[in-house]
Amino acid sequence: MLDKDGYRPNVGIILLNRRNEVFWGKRIREHSWQFPQGGIKRGESPEQAMFRELEEEVGLRPDHVRIIARTRDWLRYEVPDHWVRREWRGHYRGQKQIWYLLRLVGRDSDIQLRASQHPEFDAWRWNQYWVPLDSVIEFKRDVYRLALTELAKHLQRRKSANAAAPNEQAPLAKQQAQEGSPSLQAQKAIQAPSPAKLKGAAGSNPKDNLNHGE
Repeated sequence: MLDKDGYRPNVGIILLNRRNEVFWGKRIREHSWQFPQGGIKRGESPEQAMFRELEEEVGLRPDHVRIIARTRDWLRYEVPDHWVRREWRGHYRGQKQIWYLLRLVGRDSDIQLRASQHPEFDAWRWNQYWVPLDSVIEFKRDVYRLALTELAKHLQRRKSANAAAPNEQAPLAKQQAQEGSPSLQAQKAIQAPSPAKLKGAAGSNPKDNLNHGE
């Protein structure tokens, strides 16, 4: 389902724990990391699509989370032609997304990456809210910055959360501490964690390349 400009309606999810750390999923059999996201089906509202994608990709039900906020308007990114199915080329430009900020009220053990027959992630971890974005596929990075920036004002600030705005000094994850806190312009990628800190397990076959835009 595309709009008149060739963008597919989509939702993105920023999932927080009680420490304001953010869920990152490692794309199955790849080295890129991303937030849960997926397309809005015909007849679905953005909120309905968000809860469906949350359960399919992360295994969480509505009672496991609380909605904190959502972006006011659509955020768009274009998908390069070589990531687009051949039959869609010339019609499909990319995604327009509504982003949701959620709080996990359940437990870490409620997260199940194999909740569907076609898992999106094969590992996951919590990371600080503001980290570089180099392990996110390049064409999504600007939208990630926009969503994180717009929704940051809704964070519950706690001394242990390290949830500073991008132009403030915020400690990063331990493996990034020596690099310093980046400015908004310098937030270019999330560092891949060491295997010992990964959660989850390898799943079944990955979907085709268009999933980078789904």
